[in-house]
Amino acid sequence: MKIEEVQSTTKKQRIATHTHIKGLGLEATGKVIPLAAGFVGQVAAREAGGLVVDMIRQKKMAGRALLFAGPPGTGKTALALGISQELGTKVPLCPMVGSEVYSSEVKKTEVLMENFRRAIGLRIKENKEVYEGEVTELSPEETESVTGGYGKAISHVVIGLKTVKGTKQLKLDPTIYDALIKEKVAVGDVIYIEANSGAVKRVGRSDAFATEFDLEAEEYVPLPKGEVHKKKEIVQDVTLHDLDAANARPQGGQDILSLMGQMMKPRKTEITDKLRQEINKVVNRYIDEGVAELVPGVLFIDEVHMLDMECFSYLNRALESSLSPIVIFATNRGICTVRGTDMSSPHGIPVDLLDRLVIIRTETYGPAEMIQILAIRAQVEEISIDEESLAYLGEIGQQASLRHAVQLLSPGSVVAKMNGRESICKADLEEVNSLYLNAKTSAKLLQEQQDRYIS
Repeated sequence: MKIEEVQSTTKKQRIATHTHIKGLGLEATGKVIPLAAGFVGQVAAREAGGLVVDMIRQKKMAGRALLFAGPPGTGKTALALGISQELGTKVPLCPMVGSEVYSSEVKKTEVLMENFRRAIGLRIKENKEVYEGEVTELSPEETESVTGGYGKAISHVVIGLKTVKGTKQLKLDPTIYDALIKEKVAVGDVIYIEANSGAVKRVGRSDAFATEFDLEAEEYVPLPKGEVHKKKEIVQDVTLHDLDAANARPQGGQDILSLMGQMMKPRKTEITDKLRQEINKVVNRYIDEGVAELVPGVLFIDEVHMLDMECFSYLNRALESSLSPIVIFATNRGICTVRGTDMSSPHGIPVDLLDRLVIIRTETYGPAEMIQILAIRAQVEEISIDEESLAYLGEIGQQASLRHAVQLLSPGSVVAKMNGRESICKADLEEVNSLYLNAKTSAKLLQEQQDRYIS
């Protein structure tokens, strides 16, 4: 008897910089658990983030903006990711970088607006009436053609549908008969017909007929459960940008424009303001009728100091519009000039926009916190490492930066394997540290050996 070990089928994910962040790590009361959900330290910033999440859930936060400010490597992007994890998948999150707005084809404000619309979701509820079942009979009723002559016209179709609970005979319009012919429906097929649109879909052959052939390319489906006539509620989540894009390029028309559009690869073009206003009207009508509800999401703009004066003045307007998401900015600059001008301003953001922001500060990590973060990273990357090496890496992190210390983990594990060890010890890390310079050491070397380099 042979016993084999079954490989686990859980998907191995690629490990990214922030894979270990699972949320903000808060208690139900909103207090911070020091080490939870992959987060270490940053108590004040996380608590502030938790309050933001609560406000977003209660829809009190639309049109507000936050700014995460702190030195590099203090977890600004991690905080934004934590907030998005807490909100769950139903709330749209659109991350972008400040430098994304500079495109040769589209205006900067257009890129910003597009991302604004991507961050606003719309949940549409639809009630559908469907008839489904196995076709037991299909007989078109013919009458004499109205136009005279020998042709016969179909006046209506009688179709019998059967489910587990019962059967029903339906009298259908002749246009639905065309749809039935198009779908190649025969007796014994399982179909469903939408009552409001008259669309017919053939699901497959009923599995009562599964034994009739030895080989064929049919898909057999079981008899539908429940009654023949069902009411279903369908919920769809779309973003406003999806609606814009769908209406900007109508597909499948007969006019010359859409035919040209199908032939040529469409360039990325602007969606006009007029179209957006029309869509807003339709969306507002849906909301008033109670068919849809707005889900304001989160727009996260990293490296916000890369935006210039035009973008900032546009943001001022966009934040005040009735349909606007929660905007989170992040920057690691102190007092520097606003791009495209010569006035200096805190965080590289003009004062009038700073006035509208609530600012959350992220603190630099202490040695103990660094060691905890390194331990979490080692666990995520499935690297075993002893206490002494972690402490040594923590020292490196203090001297250089946390990012540099995290980067030394993977090469360290490779060196350890080459030396025939499973877990990393201090000697491996010392070897790796001597091979790779960090930014500060490199800058020092450059200063010492200035005459050898071209400057």
